[in-house]
Amino acid sequence: MRIIYTCYLFLTAIALLMTGCSENSESMKPPVAKKINKELSAHEHVRIDNYYWLNDRENPEVIDYLTLENEYTKAMMRHTEDLQTLLYDEIVGRIKQTDMSVPYKHNDYYYYTRYEEGKEYPVYCRKKGSLEAAEEIMLNVNEMAGGYSYYQLRGISVSPDNKVIAYGVDTLSRRKYTLHFKNLESGENYTDQILNTTGSVAWASDNKTVFYTRKDEVTLRADRVFKHRLDDDPLKDPVVYHEIDEKFGTGVSLSKSMEYIMIGSYSTLSTEYRFLKSSDPDGEFAIFQPRQKDLEYFVSHYKDSFYIRTNYEAKNFRLMKTPLTNTGIENWKQIIPHREDVLLEDYDVFNEYLALQERKNGLTELRVLSHDGKNDYYVDFEEQTYLVYLSTNLDFDTEVLRYGYTSMTVPNSVYDYNMKTGETTLLKRQEVVGGYDPDDYFAERIFATSDDGTKVPISLVYKKGLPKDGNNPLVLYGYGSYGSSMDPYFSSVRLSLLDRGFVYAIAHVRGGEEMGRWWYEDGKLLNKKNTFTDYISCGEYLIAQKFTSKDLLFAMGGSAGGLLVGAVVNMRPDLFKGVVAAVPFVDVVTTMLDESIPLTTSEYDEWGNPNDKEYYDYMLSYSPYDNVEKKDYPAMLITTGLHDSQVQYWEPAKWVAKLREMKTDDHLLILWVNMEYGHGGASGRFRRYKEVALEYAFMIDQAGN
Repeated sequence: MRIIYTCYLFLTAIALLMTGCSENSESMKPPVAKKINKELSAHEHVRIDNYYWLNDRENPEVIDYLTLENEYTKAMMRHTEDLQTLLYDEIVGRIKQTDMSVPYKHNDYYYYTRYEEGKEYPVYCRKKGSLEAAEEIMLNVNEMAGGYSYYQLRGISVSPDNKVIAYGVDTLSRRKYTLHFKNLESGENYTDQILNTTGSVAWASDNKTVFYTRKDEVTLRADRVFKHRLDDDPLKDPVVYHEIDEKFGTGVSLSKSMEYIMIGSYSTLSTEYRFLKSSDPDGEFAIFQPRQKDLEYFVSHYKDSFYIRTNYEAKNFRLMKTPLTNTGIENWKQIIPHREDVLLEDYDVFNEYLALQERKNGLTELRVLSHDGKNDYYVDFEEQTYLVYLSTNLDFDTEVLRYGYTSMTVPNSVYDYNMKTGETTLLKRQEVVGGYDPDDYFAERIFATSDDGTKVPISLVYKKGLPKDGNNPLVLYGYGSYGSSMDPYFSSVRLSLLDRGFVYAIAHVRGGEEMGRWWYEDGKLLNKKNTFTDYISCGEYLIAQKFTSKDLLFAMGGSAGGLLVGAVVNMRPDLFKGVVAAVPFVDVVTTMLDESIPLTTSEYDEWGNPNDKEYYDYMLSYSPYDNVEKKDYPAMLITTGLHDSQVQYWEPAKWVAKLREMKTDDHLLILWVNMEYGHGGASGRFRRYKEVALEYAFMIDQAGN
């Protein structure tokens, strides 16, 4: 029930805001959120949440309080404003403003994206038949975004006859996209506009029928697939599939062959597919293989077979295939077997070759096999720590594989690799404006030992010549959830820290998938605390190796990585000089008990269902918000977005309020609430770096640089 607040409290908040603005940072007091006793009961256990009232973005007093926090942050960081401007100018100055992606060919057109000098948004283009042909501008997002403070476009898809483009637009940052359609021959926009979708479509081969997914209005779960014909009333679109299991979401896509419409249902640990010939949009979808507990499989079509990447009797996944007419699991035949030490992450099928993206000992690898069995080899890469990945490969009838490569010292690069001759062609390497020499920096990989004896990889990059004397500020980044691997990629943004003597390190903690599927399983559910102890061990090891010290070590993480640093700072606040927690998921128990909050039910397989007392007790033992204590904490910068659809703004806001109440130190604690954006921050190329500049200035200032 919404709580009604008094006029007195509202006026008090305004008075505090006005007083705070007139004070200097030395005398300005931090905002103090009022306390309203809220009892939360489960399993005969009662928690008191004094800041539950912040869970109401429509309440003016909540907005006033968040505004107070922003004003306080501005005041406390005012002495760094020149530094923030310098950092922003450095970061943006390294970006090549007039730039173009590597074109790829699809259906007789070459597609590419380009950016224009000083513009925030991309221009989507194509050329017919040849790169020498005249350019066709499909969408100029700079023009489309005029008048919006936030504008995000996704899901661009061109009809099979190349005449109509579909795309989704989000102008609120809640990841609720409106579908639009444009005639590429006439330039006219269709009147069809479909609200509250995931932003993408799958075209049938008739060039007038699309399948798309809508979201539940409250939970934002993608739960229904619809069919729409151009120029029809979207309100009358029929539902072709409704995912009723609240632990699953659903989506629809077109196969690489363009011959099948695929509906996928997915939870954290289970998938299920339905398929339909794209030439028969009014037909009935058939189930590929009925869902089973903990069975994951992913399907692609090639000629007379479906290929399947699956964990069926294969923890690290294997590759199988089955006839088009017999898709049940009993008909699957093995192509690539399961291996205990190799995770099969992705693959691409060609007429004569199969390309695999694998992960071994924390690093990605590319493997090429010929269908006739005569060739089976790995592409060589020489660096200690790097990332290689399959890129856009839409053509079956080619010997050329396109892949991407990057490392902590090598900018992102796109290659064409001839699978027959082994010839490699560099097509494009990210340019760092102003000059960049990778030989000025050094990247390495080391291993810390966690408290249970597990070896945890750490990727590091720093300026060559850096003394290992314990006097270097170091940023330790971590995530460790959903099986998402935090790979060692290049960042020109990061140079602003490295050039100021910082070391940048990635802790590849359990909960990711760097070391295989078991690495993920050892960092989820009732093993979640391994993620936190791994991270602490990484910090301790970096100190022991004299890369840094407790007085110069900074913890950094976002979203589930914000949960990580939030839990760790409760466990070992003495280990860190400062913490940057971006859009942090910190109120774990309350959120996972509220099925109306986006993502909750679909993530029981990740965190557990707290309606089960065993999971409730375990979550409660590490939830950052529930474990704030009366003790000293390091300096902390916490960020959030008012419209965040993934981690609601009130989680970090409540966390800050409770930290202020409980902590016994006088270290800086500031909250920055982006009042216009959501989970991903600002849209566009450059504006997002304003917040990065704030984060970097916070750490540089705390380090005394």
